[in-house]
Amino acid sequence: MDLILLAVPMFFVLIAVELVADRVRGQRNYRLADSINSLSTGVLSTSTGLLTKGVGLLTYALAWEHLALLRLPAEAWWVWVGAFVLYDFCYYWLHRMGHERNVLWAAHSVHHQSEEYNLTTALRQTSSGFIFSWIFYLPLALLGVPPVVFITVASLNLLYQFWVHTRHVPKLGWLEWVLITPSNHRVHHAQNPRYLDCNYGGVFIFWDRLFGTFQEEDDDEPVIFGVTTPLASWNPLWANLQFYAQLWADAQRTGRLWDKLRIWFMPTGWRPADVAAADPHPKQDLARFRKFAIALHGMQQLYVVVQFAVYVALGSYLMDVAERVPFAALLLGWAVMAFGLFALGAALEDRPWAGRMELLRLLLNAPALYLAGASGLVLVTPLAWGLLLAYSLLSLCFLAFCRRAALGALGTEAPAQPEQQAQAQQGAEHP
Repeated sequence: MDLILLAVPMFFVLIAVELVADRVRGQRNYRLADSINSLSTGVLSTSTGLLTKGVGLLTYALAWEHLALLRLPAEAWWVWVGAFVLYDFCYYWLHRMGHERNVLWAAHSVHHQSEEYNLTTALRQTSSGFIFSWIFYLPLALLGVPPVVFITVASLNLLYQFWVHTRHVPKLGWLEWVLITPSNHRVHHAQNPRYLDCNYGGVFIFWDRLFGTFQEEDDDEPVIFGVTTPLASWNPLWANLQFYAQLWADAQRTGRLWDKLRIWFMPTGWRPADVAAADPHPKQDLARFRKFAIALHGMQQLYVVVQFAVYVALGSYLMDVAERVPFAALLLGWAVMAFGLFALGAALEDRPWAGRMELLRLLLNAPALYLAGASGLVLVTPLAWGLLLAYSLLSLCFLAFCRRAALGALGTEAPAQPEQQAQAQQGAEHP
């Protein structure tokens, strides 16, 4: 049973509760663009998962059917408890290798890119983790854990990890020795040198204590969240491609064939000597650390929020119908989702071409609806066309109003300070 789909509404309720807690306590752990970016990567990951979940489930089922050494009974309680613990053990090693090998970090780094730490960070997930993650869970299949047990304990493991992404829960006494808690998971999301590469468990912390990867949170050294090579973008597609692009560029530039091959599987951060010498990538100075930010008019932010809500609804619809529609229909839904989230990311970054991209997005809604009907994704009726027309016209009017409001504000604001200009330039450097 996949419990994640059932839990999605509760995720948003708890995010709202945390926002209230922020206000009551006078904290600011949320920024709109960062939260939208985290949620966008989560929505994109979920949509991609509808296309790729067969990779992990099919390989697991085949291994269990043909290679299992035992046949464990799905009705026995001890099988469920044992599978829950063993799953977390396998997750520990997947998670650890995700930080220690280049190609695995390219996928997992998405989850760590946020420079904030809140419940939206928990939903910030990769779209490419399916490529290698299934390998780490094959031991459960070989031991004979039934697929239904595997799917359920996997969902429970992931559900548990949601609540630890908060700054509102302090250390929890003796539980810090047994479970992954908000305190030791905050450490895991740090870019401070002292805190790097530790606390990999999903539910249990004793794997880290056993294998020497535990680090306690120190009140004298506040956590600085994010990655040592900043994403500097609000675009969910670039978030998923950034480190792959860096590895590919280094592999293309090195003169050694062996380095072109091994760079993907070397320890995280390893680069060919000739490339590193010609183009060093110095880590940022945490003493001068500034969070990535691009100033947007309030109406522009509101526009993005409203449009993002449309994609949340579309993602929920895709999850609901995934088992009943053809693969081609899901592929179309994913493409619409990916392009739309890309356009909203460009709007959050205030790209010069963001307005044209948004117009293109709205214009493509009509052919997308036609193809959705042809592929069986939705039932296209005159009402559906009417709703699409109304949505597109309202969006165009809202977009024009936002444009005028932003231009008006630009004419009355003081010139940007050098630090603000540098941050905006930093965001314009990625492709």
